[in-house]
Amino acid sequence: MSTFKSWFTSAKTGLTDQVKKFQNKDFLDAVVAGCAVVAAADGSIGNQEKEKMIGYISRSEELKVFDVSNVIARFNHYASNFEFSGLVGKQEAMKAIGKFSNKPEVGRIIIAVCCAIGAADGDFDDSEKRVVRDICATLSLNPAEFSL
Repeated sequence: MSTFKSWFTSAKTGLTDQVKKFQNKDFLDAVVAGCAVVAAADGSIGNQEKEKMIGYISRSEELKVFDVSNVIARFNHYASNFEFSGLVGKQEAMKAIGKFSNKPEVGRIIIAVCCAIGAADGDFDDSEKRVVRDICATLSLNPAEFSL
């Protein structure tokens, strides 16, 4: 866990500027889709996961660039796909994330946010880590780089 914490601490350095640099609809979709995948890792997206994501994004200096109402709308879009089918939900989320598969600098930001959401409750469990490894694969990034 200490390796993850040290990676995450160093990853946060400069994250604000990077998020601002890539602030656009596709980036918002990828971040929120990643959050939905992590939130659904246990098989359902409950209020606790929604509150965890909104709480993290609204408190995060790095992610305050996004309007909360847009974040909620996009998250609800991806969450509804998971309600329809876990497989469909994950596929649609990965499509949004996959738009950045050839942009590793953006991919690393998405992974950092997903890891932060997974760890926000103090328990970054195996199912959450597994889906973040899947996101790494979609982004053509090595999970070991993120201590996964």
